[in-house]
Amino acid sequence: MIEEMNVVLPGFCGMGLHWKLDGFRLVYVLIAVLMWGVSGAFSKEYMAHYKKKSRYYLFFWATFAATVGVFLSADLYTTFIFFEIMSFTSYVWVAFDEKPESMRAAETYLAVAVLGGMVMLMGLFLLHHVLGTLEMDQMKEAAEKVLAGEWSANGAGAEFASPKAQLYAAGLLMLFGFGAKAGCFPLHIWLPKAHPVAPAPASALLSGILTKAGVFGIILVSCVMFGRDGAWGLLITGLGLFTMFLGALLAMFSVNLKRTLACSSVSQIGFILTGIGMSGVLSWAGEGNLLAVRGAFLHMVNHSLIKLVLFLCAGAVYMNLHQLHLNDVRGFGRKKPALMFCFLMGALGIGGIPLWNGYVSKTLLHESIVEYILLLEEGGGAMAAGVPQSLQAMLVSQDFWKKAEWVFLFTGGMTVAYMLKLFVALFVDQHPKRQAEFDQMSAHYMMPLSRTVLVAAAAILPVLGMLPGLTMNRIADLGQEFFMAHGHAHDVHYFAFANLKGGLISIAIGVLLYVVVIRGWMMVPENVEGAEKRRCYVDRWPSWLDLENLVYRPAFKTGLLAVICRAMDSMADGVVLLSRKTFCRQLPEPKAHLEDNWLAHVLGGFLDRWSALTDRVFKREHTGQLRVSAVHRLIAREKQMKHTGVLVEQSFSFGLMLFCIGLCLTLGYLLFVFYGS
Repeated sequence: MIEEMNVVLPGFCGMGLHWKLDGFRLVYVLIAVLMWGVSGAFSKEYMAHYKKKSRYYLFFWATFAATVGVFLSADLYTTFIFFEIMSFTSYVWVAFDEKPESMRAAETYLAVAVLGGMVMLMGLFLLHHVLGTLEMDQMKEAAEKVLAGEWSANGAGAEFASPKAQLYAAGLLMLFGFGAKAGCFPLHIWLPKAHPVAPAPASALLSGILTKAGVFGIILVSCVMFGRDGAWGLLITGLGLFTMFLGALLAMFSVNLKRTLACSSVSQIGFILTGIGMSGVLSWAGEGNLLAVRGAFLHMVNHSLIKLVLFLCAGAVYMNLHQLHLNDVRGFGRKKPALMFCFLMGALGIGGIPLWNGYVSKTLLHESIVEYILLLEEGGGAMAAGVPQSLQAMLVSQDFWKKAEWVFLFTGGMTVAYMLKLFVALFVDQHPKRQAEFDQMSAHYMMPLSRTVLVAAAAILPVLGMLPGLTMNRIADLGQEFFMAHGHAHDVHYFAFANLKGGLISIAIGVLLYVVVIRGWMMVPENVEGAEKRRCYVDRWPSWLDLENLVYRPAFKTGLLAVICRAMDSMADGVVLLSRKTFCRQLPEPKAHLEDNWLAHVLGGFLDRWSALTDRVFKREHTGQLRVSAVHRLIAREKQMKHTGVLVEQSFSFGLMLFCIGLCLTLGYLLFVFYGS
């Protein structure tokens, strides 16, 4: 264990900022340093041909500072400030190339981030009202008193809701906000859209560590506030199981390299949430939660390291081909041993293959479910005071938890299937037309620096998996206290048959799914003239089955939400109009006709005459070229500047509208709390 360190900046934004360094925070700060270092080195080659590199690097390092600020925060006020900074700085990554698909994905990302942040802020207001503190070290004791009925909230608001009900409401609001960034269902919609359009080094960070900032908050809510609450543990476990299954299903059907990895991230977040939920369920049953806690923490670490490697491998493919569809990139990895090694290490790790790091954390997560099933078989888990009967029935149902175990194993099998799909497509299949061209790239597809950092990052994965006692157990020791772990620690024999059995079942399911579903159903014969007949990938996922386009966007364009948004927009425009008519009066608008711009005519005419004079003096000729008058150039530039001004005004109006929405919701909520009855 390391000695804790505290840093306080009093008075900042009223409540001050508070940072702390302990074992969990140390691990994730080191992971952040490693990931930004490797991604930064890889970015030197990946971003070489982009014109706006300075903008990329500015927000690259700004996001690093904000992310470290989140993980070092010691109170939820500090967490919220850096969480929102991180959301806005990382938005630039998604919108970086400014293509229509990038702007649409960035719009989705920003909408989820803003709505999640506002909902989280409402949760923080309510939490501070109930507990009287946002300090993480004080929240556990205060929350336990509220849940036990020994604490009454000070001030108004207790007339219409008990402190316990208010605490649950605050927890749900914060779960919404943190879950939006983590990629938890049903707020996962930004991941499959943002990752394919963002630069690959940024995708590695979005998936590998920014989602963990959301998980960081879910840990605080679930393990600190509701650490021994069976109903809350069941909720998080259910969300985790559904998220892991849905993400793996989307990844298996995807035919885009980076989208597959993005959907995989959704699934792996589900694994982590399942561990967090099982920690609460085991604690509620009076058992130690060490297996679940250590599994969840180690899977956080493993997923960060694995996705760093896999997304940078995808970046190596994209910066050479500028394509991501599996039919376009198949065969690219042949005769490229370094790329094959790196991708294989990541694929084996995330697939939970024995001797790789992902196997260790998935084994612990699986064993936490098995441990609870054995507890139920022995007659445990019956103490359910204060838990509704419907939830109690699920908590003590052996059938429910056995089905949950099979969802876990089957999802692991889908993970093996979609990673096998990607590996075969890149390194085994051959492109029907461009294979010879791909083979010729073997010597120069990556610069030595990019190859070195990528191979070094990939080499970490099997070392962690082959020596879990020396590596992963010690990492788990550092982080388990943050999860409020309790119970007696016992040695886990990772490579005993009882533990290998679950991994082998998932591998068998994965191979079967790959052969039957992917090779048998998702691939069809392809007829290419002048080439050997091969099979190509077909997108079998229904195009209409998109949660964002099917539910969220229509909800904000029609119905009650649309009316509210339009009312808020009109309110924002009214505020702007009122300010213009009163204390922010503007100068008269310039004339609309550009041709009446006397300054452009005077200055442009002078420049035209000066150019003609210098042509005669220096005897310059413009054969076959027509000189554009400076008058027209100045008028065109003024028109462009006015258009830019309109865009800026629209952006300001949109930002003001979002601010007003959050302000109105917050004020309405406060009025409800303090004056409701």
